[in-house]
Amino acid sequence: MAAGRHRGVGGRLFASPSVRLVGKRLLMAVPITLGVSILTFWVLNLIPGNAAQQLLGADATPEQIRAMELQLGLDKPAPLRYLDWLGGAVTGDLGRSLVSGQSVAGQLGERLAVTGELVAMAFVVSLLLAVPVALLAAYHPNRFFDRLSMFVSVTGLSVANYVLALVLVLVFAVRFAVFPAIGFVPLSESVGGNLHSLVLPSAAIGIPMFCLYTRFLRGDLVDQMQGQDYVVTAQAKGVGPWQVLLRHAFRNSSFGLITVVGLNLSTLIGATVIIEQIFALPGLGQLMLQAINTRDMAVVQACVVVFAVVAVLANLLTDLLYAVLDPRIRYGSR
Repeated sequence: MAAGRHRGVGGRLFASPSVRLVGKRLLMAVPITLGVSILTFWVLNLIPGNAAQQLLGADATPEQIRAMELQLGLDKPAPLRYLDWLGGAVTGDLGRSLVSGQSVAGQLGERLAVTGELVAMAFVVSLLLAVPVALLAAYHPNRFFDRLSMFVSVTGLSVANYVLALVLVLVFAVRFAVFPAIGFVPLSESVGGNLHSLVLPSAAIGIPMFCLYTRFLRGDLVDQMQGQDYVVTAQAKGVGPWQVLLRHAFRNSSFGLITVVGLNLSTLIGATVIIEQIFALPGLGQLMLQAINTRDMAVVQACVVVFAVVAVLANLLTDLLYAVLDPRIRYGSR
C-alpha cells in the first residue's frame, strides 16, 4: 500500500503541467547547447592562428610552433578535439586553459560570481525603477511627466552600452570623481566598496534596460486603460483610477513585460563582455574576450556554453512566471 501511495504521488507529480513544462524545456536545452558548442568550435577554428602562435609570439619559428602544438594537443584534427572536449564536458570536466594551464571550471567559478552580481544589480535596479515610472507616466498620459519619461527612454535606447559607459566614466569618475573608473572590490572584503565599484558598470548596462522596460510598459498600460472593456466596467463600478491601473491594467501588462525581460536577459549577458573590459571587472565576459585574443578555445567554448545555458534557463523562468500569474496556464486549461 505504501508503494502504491508513492507511485500515486509520483504519477501526480509527473502529470503536473508545470513539471512537464520544465522537463520539455530542459530536454530542448540539450540540442541547443550542443548546437551552440559546435558552432562556437567551428567559428574559432576559422580564425587565423592558434594558441601556440599566440603564446610564442610573432618571432617563433615553425619548429617551435609545431612543438607547442604537439604539447597543447592542437595537432589533432578539429573534430577529434571537439569530441575530446565534449566527452569531458559531459562528465563535468571542461578541460584546462591552453594558456594558463588552470582548470577551466575553476576559472568559470571565480568569474561567474562577478558577472552574476553585475547582471543582478543592473537588472533589479532597472526593473524596480521602470515599473513606478511607467505607472506614473500612464496615470496621466501626454502630460509633462509622461513626455519626459518618453524623452529619457528614447534617448537611453539610442546610446550604445559602451558609449554610455565612457560617458559615465568621463562624468562621474573623471569630472566629479564620485565613483572609480576601473577595478572591483570583492563582496567578502567590503559590502560598501563592492557596491561602489559596481555602480558605473551596472548603470551602463541597466540604463538602456530601464528605458526599454519603461517605454514598453507605459505604452501597454495606456492601451489597457484607454481601449479595454474591463477598464470601462471597473470605472463604471466606481473603482478609483489608481486601483484600476494597479489591479487590472498592470496585472495584464505584466505578461508582456515578463516576455520582454526574458528575451532581453540574453542581450544583457552579452553586454557584460564589453562593459567588463571597459571597467576592468574580473568577470566572465572579460575572461571570454581575453581567451578569444589568445585563441584559448577551451575557455571560450566553456564561456559560450554558460551564456547559452543561462539564456535557456531565463526562457524557462519566463514560462514559469506566466504560470504563477495565470493559473490557467499552469494547469493547462484554455
